[in-house]
Parts: sequence; C-alpha cells; structure tokens
Amino acid sequence: MSSILNKKLQQKLEERAAQGNLRHLKTTSGLVDFCSNDYLGLARSNKLRALIQQEEVNYTQLPLGATGSRLLSGNHRLFEELETQIAAYHKAEAALLFNSGYTANLGLLSALPQRGDTVFYDEASHASMKDGLRLSFAKSYAFRHNDVADLKQKLKLATGQVYVLVESVYSMDGDKAPLLELADVCEAHQAALIVDEAHAVGLYGESGEGMTVALGLENKVFAQVITYGKAMGSHGAAVVGSKILRDFLINYSRAFIYTTGLPTHALVSLKCAYRLLPDLSRERKYVQQLANKLYQELNKLSDICCTPADSVILSVFLPEAAQLKPLAETLQKQGLDVRAVLSPTVPKGKERLRLIVHAYNTENEIESLVKAIAKGT
Repeated sequence: MSSILNKKLQQKLEERAAQGNLRHLKTTSGLVDFCSNDYLGLARSNKLRALIQQEEVNYTQLPLGATGSRLLSGNHRLFEELETQIAAYHKAEAALLFNSGYTANLGLLSALPQRGDTVFYDEASHASMKDGLRLSFAKSYAFRHNDVADLKQKLKLATGQVYVLVESVYSMDGDKAPLLELADVCEAHQAALIVDEAHAVGLYGESGEGMTVALGLENKVFAQVITYGKAMGSHGAAVVGSKILRDFLINYSRAFIYTTGLPTHALVSLKCAYRLLPDLSRERKYVQQLANKLYQELNKLSDICCTPADSVILSVFLPEAAQLKPLAETLQKQGLDVRAVLSPTVPKGKERLRLIVHAYNTENEIESLVKAIAKGT
C-alpha cells in the first residue's frame, strides 16, 4: 500500500516540477537580505536579545514550556500580563494569544462566523484566512482586490451577520487596504470588519501599532489579527478586540482550545519587543526612505514594472515569468537574497520577484541590487 501511495505522491511532485514550481527547503547565510519579513531588524537585534535575557530572570519559576493547553495546565500569569499589555497597545479591550498568525486566523474564522452568516474577503487575503473560512459553516465570497465598489455589489448576497476580511498591508502585493472606506461601508451595512495587521504592525502608527490604530479606526474594527513573526522579530500572534470576543474564542476556537500554549521564552520575547517598539521611529522612517529609493530606481529600468509605491514590500514583474527563477538564482550567486514567487503562491500571470527592504539595509546595497537586476535582465 505504501509503495502505491508513494508513487501517487511522486507523480504529483513530478507534475509540479514540470511546471517549474517545485519547492525545496534551503538555507542561506552571508547574503544581503532582501527576502525576510524582519522589517525593523528586531530578529537580529542584540539589544532585544540582551533585554530578553535580563527579563527571563524574572520568570525562572515558570516552566520552559506551557506543559498543556491553556484551559488545562498551560496558563500562567505571564500570559495574562502580556495579553493585557497587547490589548492596551492596540487600543482594544482584550487580546488572546495564538501560536502563529496562521492559527490565529484559522482559530478566529473557523469559530466566529456561524451557519447562516456571510463573509466577504479580499481575494488577495492570506491563505490562513481562506483556510479558516473553509472550516466555517458560513457562506463566503471573494471580492476583487481593494475594490470597494465590488464589495458593495457583493454585499447584496448577504444573509445573517456579515463579516468583511482584509489585510491592512497585503503580504504579496505590498499595497494597503482602503480601510477608511471599508470601515464606512461596514458601518452602513452593520458588518464586522476584521483586519489582519501582520505586515503593518511595527511599521505604521506612531509607535508601530498598525494601520487600524494609525487611522484611528480601533472603534470601527471588530477584530485585529496581530502577528509577531515579522517586524516584531518573534513568534506567535494575537486576536485583539472586545472582552466578549476573547471569551468566545476561549470557548469555541478549536485552534486555541486544543493547542499547547506558547513557551515562556516566546512570551518574554514578545514582552520585550513591545518595550522596544515605540523607540523605533527612526528605523520606521529610514526603511520607508530606502524602499522609496528602490521603487524609483527600478522603475527607471526598461522591461521592468515595480509596484507599489510607498511600501517596504515590492514586486518586480518581468515580461516572462520564466525569467524570474533564473534571475533570482543569479542574484543569490551575487550575494543578494532575493526570491521568485511563483504560482500557486500567487495566481498564474502574477509571478514576481518579491523584494523586502529592512532597516539594516543600506543605500549601497539598494544600488547594488538595482544594478544586478538591470544586468540580469
């Protein structure tokens, strides 16, 4: 039986290889980072590392691991302290920690919308949001990316409680959701707006609170999903909203109920990252300046389209998708960690080089990247 199954699996892998989309795990070292989500450099920060080491001394009485789900043996005072801190930071009543951004979206969206309800989601939303909806009994419909008019049209299909799901900054395209317009539409239709802040936390807001707080929409957004593996340089995620929402998820979110809690080290890391975040305004400004420079320089090149403006996540489109993977490999050989993003991660026809700019990149590195892309195309 196992040999027959392995042959079927091998066939699927060969099909993907024939399409040029077979994925492999690989490690890199010593390359200039234009790939990771470590926007502010906290994942490599010696200051954060030292702060974590100092703070961990205050929690030596806690176990290294949570030892169980939080509803059994896994809850302790550091969870409660941190969730109170997170809620206050993002100007909400309450927060509930999950083990990753994926499980936060899965746990929220599989539990919250009920049978008879309707969910509308931006077609470019995270896979974790779509996977959460697949586990829900609610009806769900995609609307065209950042198209408020299309959302209004789709809202005619609504029954029951209505939810609208978006990312504040989109992970692949790097553009921003029209949150002010969306909030008005949701208010007019009594729809609950849920905003995934994964790629905005740390970068937007006076203290890096994210786009919801930056735009003063915390009272118009039903729930924020705050992810910590990106600009926060750590791990885990939180759903931020009302106390009632928190209590509901504790009782109904299977991704929370049946998961061992985060280890103590991860919680201490988050506590310390939040302590540093307000003081990173210089880094927030600098990374935006570098990204703007890269955007402008790339769009001077022929046969290249770079989008969007005013984002630290940039996409480079070439005339032929087949050019992307060889170009990325050439750039890596020149010491530049750049990756091609291919179908099915993005739809066919939207394959691109995905470039991410960080606070530890330099102007010289930006110039080297532009020259290397120009030469490679």
